[in-house]
Amino acid sequence: MSYELQALIGSAELLAVAAAEVPAAHLSPLAQGLALIPATPAFLSALQFGRGEPGFGGESGFDWFPDGLERRLAAWSKAGPIACVEADYFGGSGTQRAAVWADGRLDLGPLVSGEFEPSPPEGSPISRALRRIGARVVDTRHRDEFEAVGLPAHRSTERWAAPGGA
Repeated sequence: MSYELQALIGSAELLAVAAAEVPAAHLSPLAQGLALIPATPAFLSALQFGRGEPGFGGESGFDWFPDGLERRLAAWSKAGPIACVEADYFGGSGTQRAAVWADGRLDLGPLVSGEFEPSPPEGSPISRALRRIGARVVDTRHRDEFEAVGLPAHRSTERWAAPGGA
């Protein structure tokens, strides 16, 4: 079974502001007062500006980081931390990438776990990013922050953006 996610995650209030600036954004609520904007083709296309601008995308290894997104993340993060996450799994193995912007700058990462690499004791890249933006494991039903905020609810970026995917 596969799982793939490319998204921005932050407080619901912060991402509501971000979504209002990018009409193609779809806001999906998560647990613990967080929300997710899936990085759909329409959302990414709406962010394409500043071509040729040096940026984080190529350095990060993110497959989907468009020109101009780093500037938006820096601006949005002045109101609160915002995570950029990517996961791609098939049959139990895969990769994760995560970074967090806070106070107008890159604050954490990029964190990367490669295929067949075990998660370090401090957690997977996405769980560490979620922890940095305030997520917590609050009961024993959840193994990590990834589960605690509800990211297993949908197995693809597109599903998060689909009607009823929120």
